[in-house]
Amino acid sequence: MITFEEIGIEERLVKAVADLGYVNPTAIQEKAIPVLLSGTKDFIGLAQTGTGKTAAFGLPLLHLIDAAARHPQALVVCPTRELCLQIVSELELFKKYMTSVHVLAVYGGSSIGMQIRDLKRGVQIVVATPGRLIDLIERKAINLEQIEYVVLDEADEMLNMGFQDDIEFILKNTPKRESTWLFSATMPPEIRRVSKRYMKDPVEVTVGQVNTANKNIDHQYYITSAQHRYETLKRLIDFNPGMYGIIFTRTKADAQEIAEKLTREGYDIDALHGDLTQAQRDKVMGDFRERTLQLLIATDVAARGIDVKDITHVINFELPDDIEVYTHRSGRTGRAGNTGICMSIVHSREIGRLRQIERIVKAPFHKLEIPAGKDVCRKQFFHFMDRLLQADISHGFYESYLPMLEEKFAEVSKEEVLKRMAALEFDRFLKYYENAEDLNVRERQREVRERVPGGREYGNRGAGGREYGRGREQYGNNGGDYTRLFVNLGTKDGFYKASFLQFILDMSELRKDVLGRIDMKEMNSWIEVDRHAANQMIRAIDGKKYKGRNIRMNDANSR
Repeated sequence: MITFEEIGIEERLVKAVADLGYVNPTAIQEKAIPVLLSGTKDFIGLAQTGTGKTAAFGLPLLHLIDAAARHPQALVVCPTRELCLQIVSELELFKKYMTSVHVLAVYGGSSIGMQIRDLKRGVQIVVATPGRLIDLIERKAINLEQIEYVVLDEADEMLNMGFQDDIEFILKNTPKRESTWLFSATMPPEIRRVSKRYMKDPVEVTVGQVNTANKNIDHQYYITSAQHRYETLKRLIDFNPGMYGIIFTRTKADAQEIAEKLTREGYDIDALHGDLTQAQRDKVMGDFRERTLQLLIATDVAARGIDVKDITHVINFELPDDIEVYTHRSGRTGRAGNTGICMSIVHSREIGRLRQIERIVKAPFHKLEIPAGKDVCRKQFFHFMDRLLQADISHGFYESYLPMLEEKFAEVSKEEVLKRMAALEFDRFLKYYENAEDLNVRERQREVRERVPGGREYGNRGAGGREYGRGREQYGNNGGDYTRLFVNLGTKDGFYKASFLQFILDMSELRKDVLGRIDMKEMNSWIEVDRHAANQMIRAIDGKKYKGRNIRMNDANSR
């Protein structure tokens, strides 16, 4: 693989990048940087968010500008304040050994007077949101006559937010620019028109396919009725206790209402929508970045430009109307090589639109069962045990209290102490989920029985694969029509019976009809499958990966 040293950027930038722990450029960096270093070619880079686009244009900008000249030479335009600050933060890291280079963030919601003073002190790179930049142009506080390089970052989002006229105004006011660099996750017709009007024979680079989803993201969906959306959301949150994520809604009213309901029920959550002042928005984002909040609920407009590390889950409370919006939503997780999960709560009438999104983003969508109440309690219990074992008891504070603790619990067994600790933590969950209803929308089970080779008669199967063929009361007999398979996946991998059933069917592209009994344990599972389909299932699943480890599947009798 090529290194940053070989790609052509100057030594101080190579050193700064190495300090950050980067040796090899990402795909977009490898393709973009050699083109941009010439400084004279217009460029269009199409790549998903989280693929390293800031370095793709930031390193060439720092390489090209004249540090001795104290006037704006490069202009980066982006849609939101959060992205503006993020870009500046990364450029500051890249210019670690270029002390005479100055970068300024220009955005609304902050003192324009201070920004004007900073401009007068002399900066080489200005990173700006469109509205505040135009305000400074009209006040004649910034001179774009000497701008040589213009970067339009997240161009599709700027157009979605209604900034097309502003972008064109900015491009008209930079008449002496040497080159224009446009970066976008998608390529709507409006961007194509802007590029034709203001760019000359641009070099176009695509990393992945336009509109396709990040391959590190697992796309899941859950089918429920409209009145059960909120309960389904709660259950998914409870079933994933380590979740750190963003919940997307269509409207700010939904975002606010759901945030208030979840907050009243004890969840660490807040809402991000267009009615917030800049100070309120800053506080919400600050709490989320510091993980004071576990969850952020946001509208699409309010969430644009957010880039927070290590988001594990994105939840679509409802599917977006625009397929491109789905790509942007899901792209908030699975960034910088990490894996992520995008969950969608859908009504049965939305399956057609879901399939359309699946075809366009070219990623498989996995239908999973909404967890049952007992599954949620079990998952929370395992999570509690993990937290208990990982608790830090290294400092000496507890040592002084140990004699009192031993005296207090002298007549209480270890088992009873553990039970009492679990009761304190789990009574709320157990009571809430004790009689929890099934939130899944199921197709009416057909009474049709199908014959399979060997003449055995099948009956209907329940959602978890619990009801099987007539006359098979002795499930362990492993009759001649079935082969019993072993697989090294179990409940510890986060599966419950219904989700495991769906997983193996999706992987093998087989129908439920071929399955017999599924026997799940903590570390392993055993599956009865029609003998004619056993080899197909083994070929489809054995050797594949699940959460980073190899799946092993084989005939159980051969072990």
